[in-house]
Amino acid sequence: MTVGGWRAARIESVEDATPSARVLRLAVPGWPGSDAGQHVDIRLTAEDGYQAERSYSLGSYGDGEAIELAVDEIPDGEVSPYLVRDVIPGDELEVKGPLGGYFVWRPGGAGAVQLVAGGSGIVPLMAMARAARDAGAAASFRLLYSARRAEDAIYREELDGASGSGGVAVTWAFTRAAPDGWTGRVGRLDDQAIRAAVWDPAREPTVYVCGPTGFVEHVADALVRLGHPPQRIKTERFGGA
Repeated sequence: MTVGGWRAARIESVEDATPSARVLRLAVPGWPGSDAGQHVDIRLTAEDGYQAERSYSLGSYGDGEAIELAVDEIPDGEVSPYLVRDVIPGDELEVKGPLGGYFVWRPGGAGAVQLVAGGSGIVPLMAMARAARDAGAAASFRLLYSARRAEDAIYREELDGASGSGGVAVTWAFTRAAPDGWTGRVGRLDDQAIRAAVWDPAREPTVYVCGPTGFVEHVADALVRLGHPPQRIKTERFGGA
């Protein structure tokens, strides 16, 4: 798939995902399609000509001239507060991509795949989960999703529904507060919790880890301690935007 230059895009819909995040769907004429796990650059231009650019993962994948982003607001960020609070359907911006060829999943083969998300790190992994479901490969996938609280989990409703209807199986982890009826522990993922939620190293899974830098480093180190070869662990880290 080619990257090309900047393309005009129009906001088609916005949907609140959590108290601090929104799902944005954009129409992008000429969009070449994307693989699950890729990202795009977004460029905003102010009336005075000032421009700001940031990268965001795609929650969508495949062909068609529409893409989906899920943006979590960084309170002191330059771009995310606008995308979460102010942008409305009909607004226009620019998109460049798709970008990235390492942190991607493409259908083919029956190897085990482990997804581990922290916070808004779920976005590219959601694209992979959707692609696996559509390819009939969900049974070889597992997803471990760590969120502060249930209400902070992006795509929570879709993930819960998919688990019981042919989608990827999800294990939830909550670091600050659990929903009513939760019987598991609350706190940062430790080795025991990770071991219980991910494929055994003997299955030789490919592992994708995405989230804030501290989360990704913590989980990747734990996976290596638990016997997963480093070369089978792919990581992507989020910074402020």
